[in-house]
Amino acid sequence: MATVNLSDYKPLHITNAEDFSIGIVFSEWNDFVTYNLRDAALEILEKEGVKPENIKLFPVPGAFELSYASMQLCKERKYDAVISIGCVIRGETPHFDYVCSAVAQGIKDCNIMTDTPTIFCVLTDDTKEQSIARSGGDLGNKGVAAAVTALRMIDFKKNLSDKKGNIGFGHS
Repeated sequence: MATVNLSDYKPLHITNAEDFSIGIVFSEWNDFVTYNLRDAALEILEKEGVKPENIKLFPVPGAFELSYASMQLCKERKYDAVISIGCVIRGETPHFDYVCSAVAQGIKDCNIMTDTPTIFCVLTDDTKEQSIARSGGDLGNKGVAAAVTALRMIDFKKNLSDKKGNIGFGHS
């Protein structure tokens, strides 16, 4: 069980966030969770200065399709980061294990096979109640953490090419 509120974060103060381009792929399966995750991510990105017109939304049918869609966006090389949002809730068959493993591996592949940070925002919970708690309920919203992670990874990547070698927020 998570012990921190997933919505807690300190403002990042990243320079030039308004220029960032972010793709958000989200599953329509379990939309009572994924739409909350998506909306929280959008709110944080805009709060941190990313222009709404620089954030593109891409719905897919289910969590399994996140890997394909995310990889296609990464291959386009027009997004500074991709956030993959989904929710898989354990059922009575091993389907849960196969889907969760495939999605995690697929998102990992985006990160090691492309130059685009791809953020894993897929809830893999045992119950509907756990998913609700992590998508705006008692434990906050994992979409907030995903947006913050995307911004930090974009900043990290941009700072890698900084001739001064500075890694951290606010460097230009």
